[in-house]
Amino acid sequence: MKVLVKRTIHYYINKYPAAEKSLLLWEKEFSKLTFQNFNEIKKVYGNASIVGNGRVVFNIKGNDYRLVVSVNFRQQACYIIWFGTHKEYDKIDVETISYDINIDNYKRQ
Repeated sequence: MKVLVKRTIHYYINKYPAAEKSLLLWEKEFSKLTFQNFNEIKKVYGNASIVGNGRVVFNIKGNDYRLVVSVNFRQQACYIIWFGTHKEYDKIDVETISYDINIDNYKRQ
C-alpha cells in the first residue's frame, strides 16, 4: 500500500518529534503490505478503527498518538488526513476532518 505525500509524515514528525520512530515504523510496515479491504487491515492492525468516509485510525506509539488515513484499495494507496495526540483526537470528527493545508507549504528542515 503506497503512502502518498511523504512530506505529510515529515510535517507531523516536525510537529511531534516524540512520535518520529513510531510513525516512520508504521509507514515502513504499511507501505510493504497489500490490502483488498478494511477487514484485511484489521487482521494485521488489530487496534485499528475503521470509520466512515474510507478512513482508518491507527494507534501510534502505543496509544499516545492517532493517525487518520484515507485508503483507496483499488489503487493500493493511502494518504494521511490527520495526526495528533490522543487528547487532540478526542476533539475532532474523524469522518470529516480535512487534510491540513499547511502541509502543502511545509519544507523539510
